[in-house]
Amino acid sequence: FLHAGWLHLLGNLLFLYVFGPTVERRVGRARYLLFYLAAGSLASYGFALAETHSPDSTRVLIGASGAISAVLGAYLRFHPRARVTTLVPLLFFLPLRFPAWLVLGLWFALQWWSVHSAGPGVAYLVHVIGFSAGFLFACTVVGHPRRRPG
Repeated sequence: FLHAGWLHLLGNLLFLYVFGPTVERRVGRARYLLFYLAAGSLASYGFALAETHSPDSTRVLIGASGAISAVLGAYLRFHPRARVTTLVPLLFFLPLRFPAWLVLGLWFALQWWSVHSAGPGVAYLVHVIGFSAGFLFACTVVGHPRRRPG
């Protein structure tokens, strides 16, 4: 649960605040907690396995980005047409609403591209693995009836 700074922590909390409650309501509290912890672990271990023979294999991973990315993947599967408010930088930040499939799809594409092109510092592969795990988890839940809050 360590983070690389306040911006890292606040960014993760923002994504969790926006997308987490909806996913939690859909799957239930206990299953959400297990999903969150398992997906975060899977993303970290997936990164370690993929980087076994690279210089990055000894890098310390911090943050909850793998688990939060899983929440984003699950949200996309559960609510692809939901409207998401996004800040778009045009001279200043404009709040615009777009479908979740567009916002989260572009976010995933940026993470995937960054795996291959970014330098050291951020383990983008953790984001990709976490997002994919969350999406696949949600595929197993979609056919089940929605849980009522309470």
